[in-house]
Amino acid sequence: MGYQIAGLELSYELPKILPQNDDSFKVYEDFKKQFGEDGNVMVIAIESEKIYELEVFGDWYDLTQKIKKIEGIKNVLSVASLAEIQKNETEKKFEFRPLLTTKPSTQVELDSLKSKISSLPFYEGLVYQGNAHIMAVTFDQTKLNSKDRISLSKLVETEAEAFGEKNNIDIHFSGMPFIRTNFMSKVREELSLFMGLAFLVTTLILYLFFKSVRVVFYSISVIIIAVIWSVGLIALFGYKISILTGMIPPLIIVIGIPNSIFLINKYQEEYLRIGNKREALFISIEKIGKTTFIANVTTFIGFFVFYFTGSPLLLEFGLVAAIAVIATWAISLILIPTIFSYVADPKPKHVRHLENKAISNILKKIDFFVHSRRTVTYWVVAAIVLVSVYGATKIKAIGFVVDDLPEKDPIFADLKFVEKNFKGIVPFEVMIDTKEDNGVFNPAILTQIKLLQREFAKYPEFTKPLSIVEGLKFVYQGYRGGDPKYFVLPPALELQKMAEYVKGTGKGENMLTAFLDAKKQKTRVSFQSADVGTVRMREMFTALQAKADTIFNFDKEINQWKPNEQQVIVKLTGNGVVFTKGNDYLLGNLGESTLLAIILVSMVMASQFLNFRTVMISTIPSIIPLIITAGIMGYFGIPLKPSTTLIFSIAFGIASDGTIYFLTKYKEEILNGKTISKAVSETIKFTGISMFYTAIILFFGFGIFVASGFKGTVFLGLLVSITLLIGMISNLILLPCFLMTLDKRQSLKQLKNIGK
Repeated sequence: MGYQIAGLELSYELPKILPQNDDSFKVYEDFKKQFGEDGNVMVIAIESEKIYELEVFGDWYDLTQKIKKIEGIKNVLSVASLAEIQKNETEKKFEFRPLLTTKPSTQVELDSLKSKISSLPFYEGLVYQGNAHIMAVTFDQTKLNSKDRISLSKLVETEAEAFGEKNNIDIHFSGMPFIRTNFMSKVREELSLFMGLAFLVTTLILYLFFKSVRVVFYSISVIIIAVIWSVGLIALFGYKISILTGMIPPLIIVIGIPNSIFLINKYQEEYLRIGNKREALFISIEKIGKTTFIANVTTFIGFFVFYFTGSPLLLEFGLVAAIAVIATWAISLILIPTIFSYVADPKPKHVRHLENKAISNILKKIDFFVHSRRTVTYWVVAAIVLVSVYGATKIKAIGFVVDDLPEKDPIFADLKFVEKNFKGIVPFEVMIDTKEDNGVFNPAILTQIKLLQREFAKYPEFTKPLSIVEGLKFVYQGYRGGDPKYFVLPPALELQKMAEYVKGTGKGENMLTAFLDAKKQKTRVSFQSADVGTVRMREMFTALQAKADTIFNFDKEINQWKPNEQQVIVKLTGNGVVFTKGNDYLLGNLGESTLLAIILVSMVMASQFLNFRTVMISTIPSIIPLIITAGIMGYFGIPLKPSTTLIFSIAFGIASDGTIYFLTKYKEEILNGKTISKAVSETIKFTGISMFYTAIILFFGFGIFVASGFKGTVFLGLLVSITLLIGMISNLILLPCFLMTLDKRQSLKQLKNIGK
């Protein structure tokens, strides 16, 4: 597994949330196959009145040229690298002439350039808006999805920051490549951070409980092996480190330690009782091995249900985490007894923690409540559940592209700067298939594209479009001598005249090829959107898709839809659409995943206890913490999004461990001939300590994720910690209350039978 880790890589691609058979995913893949990646432009933005001062503009020009020369950069667009279109009457072709061939040497020359740029409406809102200016850096696709993107992005940043520092201008960075690169850089940094924190927290808590450096060392050594296995599994399956799979190693540290705790506690408990190390180890393997296996199976289920979502992102996370959980159990069961069979017998000081007075007093009070205050307990729990159910109705389901970043993060601040001046950077595409060769240049189709762009213009969230229509308007302005009043869609007759010039223009110079397929049958209309959130994005997508279908396929003259064979295929896609659809897909699977986890865990319970009532009362204590967590989310405004949807099935699977530990010990006491009342007391006394230790480790273990720079990870850690703590309380109080109530009913039933 260590060897496998050597080949592990970070994932720099957009998270694949949607299943591959999803219609929206297919449309997006078809779009990329036809037109290339839509999120490959990094943005350098500034706002300054000094940009057209000779020295400052010279530096902006130099920056443009420097970045252009960087290997892996495909193109750079700024006011220092614009071109105009002129017609060559002699050769009957259009020529794309750079506005600058050398850096301006005089202020007069620069003022003339400024005047020329202002006469080209095509560029307004694209590279400049008032005093705000953008440098759009297009990445080579091969570099975009590799580790080279980090060094490439850093190199661009360094050059841009040098310009900003020299001219005292604030530099803002944005665009999908920049955001994704920084996301994954943070993931890489946090992987090391969480590994260190997880080891630190578990080591500290283990020492506080066991008061033995030796026990802590052996437990941590075993868990290190389990962590190596978990990371090796990611590589073995051919997966990469993503924002989710990066959480698996620290999760394994936190989830795996309880196996060691229960094994060591049972071993020490049995050694105290019989005084024989070999026998004590044998009993701990036999008793705890089975119990921890069942408990780990429920945790396995909590992760493995994500495998059935169909989402590649969740599938990878669920599969690796689930297998790693069972592997960790096996490693612990084999190595812990093996190690302790070689080391010296436990001394009295090593087993003192089993008689921890503080915990013992808490457990005695719990036992008292279970036996004497059950009615009060039920009323309190019912009230909390009702309040939580009401809170759960307030949960909002919404996600943002940079949603996981804190508002003080520079990436978030820079995105808001770009949105304020240039609307946004989230790609939103329209793919149009006319079904006819050269159909894109049909005047009717061009008019329909123009109408569609007007519909988009009604939404302030969108930038101005890049399309075949905008390209033709730019070309027509050049065809008519450069007068800005001719920046319009040319009439049909003018299009025919221009066609002769277009044919003579070399392909390498033809700016329209980026928006056409080889047959001129398909085209795209490209927008950028503000990061408005999935709710608003869904509203816009739904409304605009309906408008697009109407514009292209509804015949107003006869007031009916065109026949299917005559309909133009219009599909809205792009990063923004796919992100929204993916978010909706995950939320739609939340209920199914949690329900599936509950059903499967209940089946595991049924296989062990073979009693329907026992299964029912054992499931409820693990469901109530989920309801309370949902209530907390509603009251504190924590939204449902991809990261927080994971909480419920994971927490249910882990919380069920406590139920397994309790019921297994309880069953053992009943089989030894004890009454339900006595069995409950003994279970609380002996299993309660291990459950308490485990809950504390899980609480603080998941709590380490609060140190994350991603809000979603913070919420995940915080809410799972709270859920598991509530789960421990529920299993130690509510579960035995149910068992005692069951005992009372059975006793009354027996008395009635005796009376008969």
